[in-house]
Amino acid sequence: MTTSESRIAVYTGSFDPITLGHINVIQRSARLVDRLIVGIGVNVEKSAMFSPEERVELVTKATSQFKNVEVHAFSGLAVQFVRNCGARVMIRGVRPLTDLAAEFTMMMANRHLDPGIETVFLMADEEFAHVSSTLIKQIAALASDEMLARFVPREIIPALRDHLPK
Repeated sequence: MTTSESRIAVYTGSFDPITLGHINVIQRSARLVDRLIVGIGVNVEKSAMFSPEERVELVTKATSQFKNVEVHAFSGLAVQFVRNCGARVMIRGVRPLTDLAAEFTMMMANRHLDPGIETVFLMADEEFAHVSSTLIKQIAALASDEMLARFVPREIIPALRDHLPK
C-alpha cells in the first residue's frame, strides 16, 4: 500500500499531561487506521505543565506499544498540521457533554478553513469519561502514585511528580 492509499488520521490535543482517557482514544483510533499521528499542539488558553518537547517524549513513551502511532509537536492551526501530515481525518476525543459544544464549534471552524478534512469524534470509554488533564493537575500533589495510576499511564508519573510545585 502506498502512502497515498494508506489511511492516515491525526489525533490533536495538548496532552498536558496525557491521561488514560487519551490512551483509550489512541488505542481505538489506531485500530481504525494504518497510521495514527498524535499531534501535540499548544493551547494558548491554558498554562502548560510540560513543554511541547516533554509532552512528545511522555506521549511517545506512553504509546510505545502501538506500532502504527507516531507523535509530533506542532504550532499553528490543527487543520494545517493534519494536511501537512498527508491526512484527511482529524480525530478528536470527547468526554460526555463537557466537550461537545466547544468541539462542535471548532469542527465547524475547521470545515471552513479546510473542507477536505473530516473530524471524527471518539468518546473515551465510560471509565475514563471524567478524566481530564486539568483534573490531573488539580489532584497530582495530593494523590499517591497508585491513585494517579487510575488516571494517567504509570510511566509518566515520575515526570508528573517532578513538575509539581515544590
